[in-house]
Amino acid sequence: MTKIRIIILSFTILTVGIIGIFTSFYARGYRFNITKFKFEPNGILVVKSDPTGSEIYINGNLKTTSDANISLAPGNYDVSLKKDGFITWNKRLTIEKEIVTEINVSLFKAVPSLSPVTLNGSINPVASSDYTKIVYFVPSLENKATDKTGLWVIESVNLPIGFSKDSRYITDGNFVNSSWKFSPDGNEVLVETEQGIFLLKAGSFTAQNERVNIASKYQLTLNSWELEKSKKLESNLKPLPDELEKVFLEDTEVIEFSPNGKKMLYIASSSANLKEDLIKATPGASTQKQERNIETGKIYVYDIKEDKNFLIAENSEGFIVDGVIPTNPTKRLAWFPNSNNLILAEEGKIYIMDYDGTNRQEIYSGAYISPYAFPFASTEKIMILTNLGADSSTPNLYSLSIK
Repeated sequence: MTKIRIIILSFTILTVGIIGIFTSFYARGYRFNITKFKFEPNGILVVKSDPTGSEIYINGNLKTTSDANISLAPGNYDVSLKKDGFITWNKRLTIEKEIVTEINVSLFKAVPSLSPVTLNGSINPVASSDYTKIVYFVPSLENKATDKTGLWVIESVNLPIGFSKDSRYITDGNFVNSSWKFSPDGNEVLVETEQGIFLLKAGSFTAQNERVNIASKYQLTLNSWELEKSKKLESNLKPLPDELEKVFLEDTEVIEFSPNGKKMLYIASSSANLKEDLIKATPGASTQKQERNIETGKIYVYDIKEDKNFLIAENSEGFIVDGVIPTNPTKRLAWFPNSNNLILAEEGKIYIMDYDGTNRQEIYSGAYISPYAFPFASTEKIMILTNLGADSSTPNLYSLSIK
């Protein structure tokens, strides 16, 4: 009887041990090859998509639907995600043994829809740095002032679904030949007119006769804003090694950080080298081609978490940079709220791409006033300025539903 118990106990321990070994190897990506009768090292591809339920193709073959974990032998694979009504996502990925590679894919509508947001005209819309607000000018009709003439602000803060069509009137008057921009925190609007320079609250109304000319404090205000931006930049770059932090502070002009603060879109203001191995490699990091030697005038994205640097555009000429609008603006690059995509607005077309510059997809082609396309804090829509092709009409802001 004792021998039987010992045999059963030994068998149980052996079985548990074998299951444990199989589980351990399986979790690390190994798969048992029946033909060779041995474990072989694989990698795990974790695919998540928005929306879920998209078909996952590996080298042209349908594997499963998202969200899913797929075991693959080490090597290069062409991965595609497809879903009816959405643009196909494609990328070549490198799978390494015992490494989990995760991709988070956003699919965008093949046929987006337009809805008007403003109805009385929108001249020179300018977005806040976080794209939660847009200030624009409503002109008078037929050279006659109306009760709507003046500056308005539309915002998307705390709006879980879509856009609010209720803009906020912040001041009255004619602002032809004027310019405006938000403070770094988006709470104020600096307006430069032929009559003076005014600092207005973005959340309340200030009548013409109550506006205070701050021309004498204009440069002081700008200097304080630049100091605020510099402090924020230094704070965001603090996790980096000193050598990398110095390059980004001295040799680049940052356009903007991603909403989650983990990536930065920037222009190289001088040539420099981003040394490798200063940050410990992240398992499953992007395997897309990167550029460590940055060149003057080119636009890049740097992934702070993974220490990866990607070329986005060969030339920054014509781009709206950090809210500064050139004489003839033709292009705009901006982060999509998910921090994984960029919006590129060009003449007659709007694209969305992965943050590493790959998988560029055309999401809109048609009449709009470039480069006035804004992500505007919604993962489902972007804002564009258009008169729908009618040159005689005053343009308005429209929401473009892309998800």
